[in-house]
Amino acid sequence: MNRILAQYRSFGLPVRLLLLNQFTINLGFYMLMPYLAAHLSGELGLAAWAVGLVLGIRNFSQQGMFLIGGTLADRLGHKPMIVAGCTLRTGGFVLLGFADSVPALLIASAATGFAGALFNPAVRAYVAQDAGERRVEAFALFNVFYQAGIVLGPVVGLALTTVDFRLTSGVAAAVFAALTVLQVRALPRDSRSARVGSVLADWRSVLANRSFLLFALAMVGSYVLSFQIYLALPLEARRLAGDGPGGTALVTALFVVTGGLAIAGQLRITDWCRQRWGSGRCLVLGLGLMALAFLPPAISPHETVWAMAALVLAAALLALATSVVFPFEMDTIVALAGNRLVATHYGLYNTVVGTGILLGNLVTGSALDLARAAGVPALPWAALACLGLACTLALYTLDRREHLLPATA
Repeated sequence: MNRILAQYRSFGLPVRLLLLNQFTINLGFYMLMPYLAAHLSGELGLAAWAVGLVLGIRNFSQQGMFLIGGTLADRLGHKPMIVAGCTLRTGGFVLLGFADSVPALLIASAATGFAGALFNPAVRAYVAQDAGERRVEAFALFNVFYQAGIVLGPVVGLALTTVDFRLTSGVAAAVFAALTVLQVRALPRDSRSARVGSVLADWRSVLANRSFLLFALAMVGSYVLSFQIYLALPLEARRLAGDGPGGTALVTALFVVTGGLAIAGQLRITDWCRQRWGSGRCLVLGLGLMALAFLPPAISPHETVWAMAALVLAAALLALATSVVFPFEMDTIVALAGNRLVATHYGLYNTVVGTGILLGNLVTGSALDLARAAGVPALPWAALACLGLACTLALYTLDRREHLLPATA
């Protein structure tokens, strides 16, 4: 903890505020969102299709609009988009808690998602700009605050939701309202010249960045793999330990392991990697660890305590891999952008990988059930490991062909 605090104090005011910003964003988001589906289907009595529609609109309005958010951040400034996103999510969370009709819930869900599309690229671009040559260190610390919000948010949300979901939504909205005020009062405006020229010209410029597009496509698999901590691993944990207290305890253990490793080990892991290799080699190492993470569930006995231990080991390896990848991934995006239209590059990158997550989850969720019914339960895990290996080879090839080097002006 002392090392985290010392590293935190070593950065300027904008980065320090943005780190607190990201912690608070995740705290408020994960305070509410894990319990939204139960509120919609239980207290409001919505049909399953309506619950899926509300949740799907939130995801689409965020993933599909990242490019818009990044473009606006490059043109209007990072701070205005951060403030606008936090303000919009405040209203969205209030409406999610008190709306009881499908149209109102869809509006609230869309507002909540679009808010993320506004502030996510802006926050990352602002951190990259203000950290300068210390981008890798800044993004390592960023992941510590990011994971801390993910770990703490559901705990606070569970305590509030046992009283009333509306209390949860109100508190989450209040968190974002306070964050909005903090950004308005304390976050300096970023020192950039206003963009001139057309939006379409900017988009053509980004789409013409071949190295960046190849990198984004190669990294899609890493997001599909890392997202399995929210999909395949919890589903398998529930199947092994049941839907009662045992299953809840096992799922909780998965999240505690991933969050705890990231918080406790991120800075040491980043320093260790940075002292030995460049960004490209570190990314290859991280993707290789992601592939390795899915071997324990693939080879373990499938109905024993060893299968449960294999899930925890898989979660730990995913956390370690993500800790290796994330700082160098964020730094590589800035390098490939040539420090130009950084938020737009982040926006397009998030849209590409977000689309990959959607498709990957559809395939993975179906494959788990089909493979078990066919008597080959190891197959989906082996397929995920092969996906990780393919991404590792793709990144290795890009690194060898110097596609991950900084873009020249």
